[in-house]
Amino acid sequence: MAIWVDADACPRAIRDILCRAAVRVELPLYFVANHAVPVPASPWVNSVQVPQGFDVADNHIVQQAQAGDLVITSDIPLAAEVIDKGVQVLTPRGEPYTLENIRPRLNMRDFMDTMRSSSLQVGGGPPPLGQKEKQAFANALDRYLAKQR
Repeated sequence: MAIWVDADACPRAIRDILCRAAVRVELPLYFVANHAVPVPASPWVNSVQVPQGFDVADNHIVQQAQAGDLVITSDIPLAAEVIDKGVQVLTPRGEPYTLENIRPRLNMRDFMDTMRSSSLQVGGGPPPLGQKEKQAFANALDRYLAKQR
């Protein structure tokens, strides 16, 4: 079992929570990005730098993650791909993506993408990560880790 992080957009606070948890439970943790991600010196925490390019980091995660692993991402298409492999997914806000909720979210994401490409102004991104969201992520991660023990 391992944790794979779509690190291109992972907030620093979530990265810190993940590093502490990986060291505490001695679980391999991989931050995958197309740039160097600073990580603490630990045999459990790894930074994987992939080449620049569209979805290169996502594709690496899809290829490497195995059933029983955990992926941390807000990227809905990436989540859909790894869920199909039996991988569990959490967003950096602690929200699980599951077989039951990923298809409707993927459909909504595609719809919003179509709206944006037709020059219609539609919403922005999520609000900034606050203490409530950080705590929700930490709690969801702890629940996942407890189930794996």
